[in-house]
Amino acid sequence: MGCFDAGTCQKMTLQPLTPVNCGSLLQPGCSLLQLDGEVLLFGQKGWPKRSCPTGVFGVRIKRGELKLRPITFSNDSCYLPPLRCPAVCRLDPYDGLPESYLIHGGRTPNNEISSSLYLLTMDSRGCNRKLMVRCKEKELVAEVPGARYGHTMSIVQSRGKTACVLFGGRSYMPAGERTTESWNSVVDCPSQVFLFDLEFGCSSAHTLPELHGGQSFHVALSREDCVYFIGGHSLTSDSRPPRLFRLRVELLQGSPLLSCETLDTGLSISSAIVTRTGPSHKYIILGGYQSDSQKRMECSTVILHEKGIQFEPLEPPNWIPDIIHSRTWFGGSTGEGSVLLGVPTEGRPSQPDTHYFYKVSFHTEGERKDEDETQGCSQESTDYDNSTPLEDSEELYFGRDPHELEDSSDGDEDAYNEDDEEDESQTGYWIKCCLGCQVDPNTWEPYYSTELHRPAMIFCSRGEEGHWVHAQCMELSETLLLRLSEGNQKYFCSDHGGLPYQETTPPRQLLPLKRTPMKVKERKTPLRLKLSPAKKSFLRRLFD
Repeated sequence: MGCFDAGTCQKMTLQPLTPVNCGSLLQPGCSLLQLDGEVLLFGQKGWPKRSCPTGVFGVRIKRGELKLRPITFSNDSCYLPPLRCPAVCRLDPYDGLPESYLIHGGRTPNNEISSSLYLLTMDSRGCNRKLMVRCKEKELVAEVPGARYGHTMSIVQSRGKTACVLFGGRSYMPAGERTTESWNSVVDCPSQVFLFDLEFGCSSAHTLPELHGGQSFHVALSREDCVYFIGGHSLTSDSRPPRLFRLRVELLQGSPLLSCETLDTGLSISSAIVTRTGPSHKYIILGGYQSDSQKRMECSTVILHEKGIQFEPLEPPNWIPDIIHSRTWFGGSTGEGSVLLGVPTEGRPSQPDTHYFYKVSFHTEGERKDEDETQGCSQESTDYDNSTPLEDSEELYFGRDPHELEDSSDGDEDAYNEDDEEDESQTGYWIKCCLGCQVDPNTWEPYYSTELHRPAMIFCSRGEEGHWVHAQCMELSETLLLRLSEGNQKYFCSDHGGLPYQETTPPRQLLPLKRTPMKVKERKTPLRLKLSPAKKSFLRRLFD
């Protein structure tokens, strides 16, 4: 068991989680981001989901339950595709700029590899604590890195300047070498280091003799002007050698100066999960693989200091049999010292979800003691005996009604619920189309890069009730499909062919209510005199 400091040993706990109608959205290759105290899930399957067209969800873990909330994008945001295994890099606030994330590359669900660079920042947070984010695509110039996935990005700071380092990854074979048999074969990208500034997007490629053989799904940790590349998988040798490189970047006035050295204390690991355990440069490496058929069950602490890097073993939790015997696992960091871990259910028919989920927490003995003492703090209850601790991301909001709090009874309206979605296989949501439709939803192959397991649909409001039409049958371009899918509008089409023209859905016509007049109490009615026939005859002769 390793200790960061004397008397502060790390303790590792494993807590099973119950996904609340969202287990199918977390898949291998997804990414977890921490933005403004919120944990965001990015890169999941299921686009387009009508409850969350952006494909980004907020992750909430409470009382052993895993819930997702839809995250909205600002109106000036660009489209962010569901990318798997991209390079994700966090930018801490600096020079007045807010905290943000850089996302480069990645693999789309229909096996297209991206070369785009996105910047994800927070746009605003409403009074009901809903988070709105902004996504902008940044353009790189000069020596631009090609499309890839399984690579890393890191931030370096030198001489008062800040730059981004991109390294490793995989991509398809060059166009001239691809054949019909090897069309989808991937290769390691050339061992080049790309350095680009964040302000102007100028990129430069650097080749270093120490970096060779290709490296993918490795770990990259940075401090000041140094980046450490740990482990990784090489397709050329089909191995995971215990490699460790230290890359030093000096951002000089003219051109940058890069140097690399090979260290001896590396780890044989790939696809590992890294979480930071504090504001200093202390990390924990969890999970990953030692070989194609062997997971790495050990855990390690990593400390980056001025003199170099230090590894220390960490005692893992008591892994349960489902984790030990699983072939694969995946996950990401949900904050400092916390990891969300997923393992497949291995096709058990009794299990409705495809994965088991667990929360792995790392605490020192002092932190665990403080956590036990704060069991009486709760935002929604004054019963201190049965309350739960207040998480760091749960700020108290004064001057608000109880129903506006996130954990109140009305707070689950925005939570993602798979049961709220129509069962598209049963209701025929994907089957209603024009008579000449040739799309078979049972043997569907993605046609657009934004699709996953179901074809894209556009609602046609022609007729009384309207119906759904495959976007492929309407010969829509993907750009137009994305634009039409942004608003809550319906569209007319010309015999399900050509380009539809947009028209706002007419407002629903409400029939006037039939109002019955209310009876007024003590209403005076005119008096009627009851006259005998003799008196009636007398009065008639009198007035005649």
